[in-house]
Amino acid sequence: MCRNIKPLFNFEPPASTNEVRDAALQFVRKVSGYTHPSKANDTAFYAAVDDIEKVVRRMLKELETDAPKRDREVLIARARERAKDRYARAG
Repeated sequence: MCRNIKPLFNFEPPASTNEVRDAALQFVRKVSGYTHPSKANDTAFYAAVDDIEKVVRRMLKELETDAPKRDREVLIARARERAKDRYARAG
């Protein structure tokens, strides 16, 4: 899994349009090996991003859970604490 792709399901507020698009773009970059496709591959690359974005949106609408909604700010704070601990130990 690419580190830049974050979980998008079961958050309050729900995942934004940009978050879904960014995840689709990152996935296609990872699979294709391109950060920026050549002109010859541009159409196929961005068509794949569009397709994956549609599938992810549909999936997020259809997934169900009884778990309470997660709070992004809480998860971000936890990640910062873990990073601070990790980098403090490394130095």
